[in-house]
Amino acid sequence: MGIGIGSAIALYFIFWWIAFFIVLPLGFRAVTPKDQLVKGQEAGAPAIPKLRLKVMIATVLAAAIFVAFLVLLNSGLRLEDIPLPAPPGV
Repeated sequence: MGIGIGSAIALYFIFWWIAFFIVLPLGFRAVTPKDQLVKGQEAGAPAIPKLRLKVMIATVLAAAIFVAFLVLLNSGLRLEDIPLPAPPGV
């Protein structure tokens, strides 16, 4: 049981955005008064955003999650195979 190429691209896109929003706040340091604030700059903006590094980390993380998802999908594991507690009264 596999997924089509369009579904795979859509899933990877979703996994990437989730990973990006997880990675985005890592290493956050707000601009301090000793730093040079540009006129109109928000004081809570990151001093050094490091977006290129965060995009690369999110890409690797999303790829790992996507591969794990595909392995789980193709493993033949079904919901009935997972031992769940019985509902009350049964």
